[in-house]
Amino acid sequence: MSKTIAAISTGAAAGGIGVIRISGDNAIEIASRIFAPLDNSSLTELKGYRAKYGNIIIDGEKADNAVALVFRAPKSYTGEDVAELSVHGGMLLVKKTLEEVLKNGASPAEAGEFTKRAFLNGKIDLTQAESVAELISAAGEESLRASFNALQGALSNKINSVLDKLLDISAVMAAWVDYPDEEIPELSDTELIAALEGCKAELGALLDNYENGQTVTKGVSTAIVGKPNVGKSSLMNMLTGTEKSIVTHIEGTTRDVVEEEVRLGGLVLRLKDTAGLRSSDDLVEAIGIEKAYKALDDAQLVLAVFDSSQELGKDDLDLIEKCSGKRAVAVINKIDLENKLDERALENAFSKVVYISAKNSEGAQELSKAVEELLGVAEFDSSAPMLANARQKQNCENAFSCICEALSAAQAGMTFDAINVMIDSAADELLSLTGKKATTEVVNNIFSKFCVGK
Repeated sequence: MSKTIAAISTGAAAGGIGVIRISGDNAIEIASRIFAPLDNSSLTELKGYRAKYGNIIIDGEKADNAVALVFRAPKSYTGEDVAELSVHGGMLLVKKTLEEVLKNGASPAEAGEFTKRAFLNGKIDLTQAESVAELISAAGEESLRASFNALQGALSNKINSVLDKLLDISAVMAAWVDYPDEEIPELSDTELIAALEGCKAELGALLDNYENGQTVTKGVSTAIVGKPNVGKSSLMNMLTGTEKSIVTHIEGTTRDVVEEEVRLGGLVLRLKDTAGLRSSDDLVEAIGIEKAYKALDDAQLVLAVFDSSQELGKDDLDLIEKCSGKRAVAVINKIDLENKLDERALENAFSKVVYISAKNSEGAQELSKAVEELLGVAEFDSSAPMLANARQKQNCENAFSCICEALSAAQAGMTFDAINVMIDSAADELLSLTGKKATTEVVNNIFSKFCVGK
């Protein structure tokens, strides 16, 4: 008998409703002890995928009107009997309802325990379980779509397709080696090499798309840099849609790094508005400038801002040099003023140059397009299979390496039993990726990062 667990499954803030989820062999029985249907029926007799309206009973008294939902095993999220109590969403009421559920026999759920049970009961594999966490934390539209497609099995299906091919090859070779006297057709070298090359190509495509996938789903660390008064803070405010950074005509207004997460097109940018880059004897400003240079060095994307109403100066030229080798967009600001800038110098130094007026909120679409093209995600397909994290990437890289070794061995004419060892190793890595052979430590680590209630 599985332990019955319970937790609040809605956010830790007041809302229209609050949901307490209960899962386990005694879930419906426990829910029936604190929920009284208005029609005086018993919740324990309710069929799956049914709801009842009634009252929550706390300390023997009616405490709230509520709705109880019943899901019968195995047709539930966890694969177990599940009851969900939906009450009005005041945090005190929600917490007191959970306390009453726990008093009546449920145990507090651990982080991610509902989804962990869904995995252990075969409702989802490990890549789909991880996609649940990605879906919850998604900050951009493309990230949301990609996470949902992973939940629907996009990555699982791709990995299982490669795995099936490897296991088919392995089975044929093992049978031919183990039963030489039987009339088992031998796998030709041409067929073996073609099959391995196909598997290599499919895993290679996943690995090649990993960085782009991370850029879209996890966001991009972005530094806004430039000399004082070019409009860095104005750009920050334009992108955030708020007065996040203080804007004045006084040089050196921004002394520290101001951070904010924004959506630009389909991307999420983790913006850092930095102090103006120049030489300064002011101790506090100098510290801010040092932080600005560090932000520039660490950033995955640099928005280098220049003032179109001024000629390029030494600080501008120093910035151009600092951006060399970085993924950087030259953002020429203040196009609403008379142009005095040598634009050709910037167009020669940067692969992407965008003209904006941050003050008038002009040029955001052009900036979005330039950033997507620079990062290589302009044609990103969120419906395609995608490796979501470093664990999945590591398993895929290991499998890819084993397949490459098997392919080299096949091309060199090595024996089937030697090649099969490498293929089996590749298969083990893919089985670990989907969770069919994942260790207990790996599984526990993954679900420990989930929120309680999911």
